[in-house]
Amino acid sequence: MPETPPSCTITAYRLPNRPTLKLIPAPADRVWMDLTQAGWANRCLPLRMANQGGWWILNDADFEVTWDGKPAVSGLEIKPLKGVAPYFAMSMFGHGILTWEIPWLFRTSPGYNLLARGPANEFKDGVQAMDGLVETDWSEASFTMNWKITRPLKKIRFSKDEPICMIVPQRRGELEAIATEIRNMESAPEISQGFNAWRASRLQLVERKKDPRAAPLREWEGHYMRGTTVTNKHAPEHQIKRDLRPFAEREPPLYQAPPAEVPKTPGPSLLRRFFPKK
Repeated sequence: MPETPPSCTITAYRLPNRPTLKLIPAPADRVWMDLTQAGWANRCLPLRMANQGGWWILNDADFEVTWDGKPAVSGLEIKPLKGVAPYFAMSMFGHGILTWEIPWLFRTSPGYNLLARGPANEFKDGVQAMDGLVETDWSEASFTMNWKITRPLKKIRFSKDEPICMIVPQRRGELEAIATEIRNMESAPEISQGFNAWRASRLQLVERKKDPRAAPLREWEGHYMRGTTVTNKHAPEHQIKRDLRPFAEREPPLYQAPPAEVPKTPGPSLLRRFFPKK
């Protein structure tokens, strides 16, 4: 089957005089989903498809961050672990916001934005990823990824190669062009018939689960996973996975780290990061 031509191109231009981060297609798997009883969460296709809905940017070092609860920029303490400080994580805005400088200027095809958000269906106690939508088809500025700490004085750990950002392209104006309406299901007999059949099937399954003799979580309907309905209708364009293209390295990086550089403090100063020496 011929490969579908791309509708949008995303180019990640490396910022000069900086190291880089890993940039990979987001995987379908999540550790917490694997740990659910009998792995039942992995049977939820909507979850797995959402998990793969973009590209991950990965953290560069193990560190622990604590917020003192005050609005000052100095209110964050970033403590390196394993002897190497994070280069990109910093306190820039105050108010308990942890910021990563993203070491690329992204350029998308005309008419496309990039949504920068937290990794889908990943959770971290005491901190929440913040979303940002950037018009990357014209902007000449790089952007940052920000997480808001919600529990002052709690020590929050970020691990090396943990995802800290998920980028998702969006066609500008597409949401605004969508027409929306509300109707009664009774006005669509075919949809109503299919829904009632599904609901009856689900209620029967729930009742079977109440039977103490039934094997827990082994039986499930699986219609949506197979792209079929209870009434045996098939979805012709059903997807069970997403195969995002990895970012292709078109040019070798120009940055070379200074020899034997092992920072003992939370990375270079803010000015040095944005205006490095040539």
